[in-house]
Amino acid sequence: MSESAASTTTNESQGERSPGKSSRSKSAWKSKAAWFTLLVVTIGSLAVDLGTKWLAFKSIAGRPVVLTREQVLSLAADNPRLVGTLVPPHEPLTIIPNVLDLTLVLNPGAVFGMGPGKRWFFIIFTAIALFFGMWMFAKWTRSRDTVAHAAIGLLLGGGLGNLYDRLMLGCVRDFLHPLPGLKFPNGWKPLGGDGQVWPYVSNVADLFLLIGIGMLLVFLWRRDASQPRGPKVAAKGEAAESPSAPGA
Repeated sequence: MSESAASTTTNESQGERSPGKSSRSKSAWKSKAAWFTLLVVTIGSLAVDLGTKWLAFKSIAGRPVVLTREQVLSLAADNPRLVGTLVPPHEPLTIIPNVLDLTLVLNPGAVFGMGPGKRWFFIIFTAIALFFGMWMFAKWTRSRDTVAHAAIGLLLGGGLGNLYDRLMLGCVRDFLHPLPGLKFPNGWKPLGGDGQVWPYVSNVADLFLLIGIGMLLVFLWRRDASQPRGPKVAAKGEAAESPSAPGA
């Protein structure tokens, strides 16, 4: 086959594949399907987070725990730790023994109770994180990256859920306590306290954030593993054939 015929065949085959390639490389920002996935997951995760918080603070303590922003901010101004006194003493509700308890905690800080009293810092940090999530969606994903769009939706929904609490209530409502009472062996206390493996109480928003990060890591790993390496092989082949070209 002559060079011109081979070139024509190659161009035709590339032309046949170009529509699919163009579809795959379409920006998520311009894709209705990508926006649909992002919005459904974001709104759904936000609704689940706020709904479970409302239900937990209505029923777990034996009576509804009603919070106001004024109460929370007044106590936090003196000592952020006093915010927890707004929750009446109550026994944890065991869902699965040694696996999951439900207990009410008010968190004036960030995830896992870090940074109490730094409410505005975490509000600004969350707003920046939400903006970064939208930047990832627009610039970093393509139209068919559905897993990435769902993961970003979980990050946005979880971030908005906790942002709502900080803006409207002055603190974050937590109630999930995984692995209650499970302790490290031999008195080891790497996380302090009484040596519990998971001493933190969190919420569904935090869970969505962790799941979203995990999904993005898996997506990145799979995308990197599927990257074609053909051009490098072709380049080596061309280099190997180049010496015989003058004598052809």
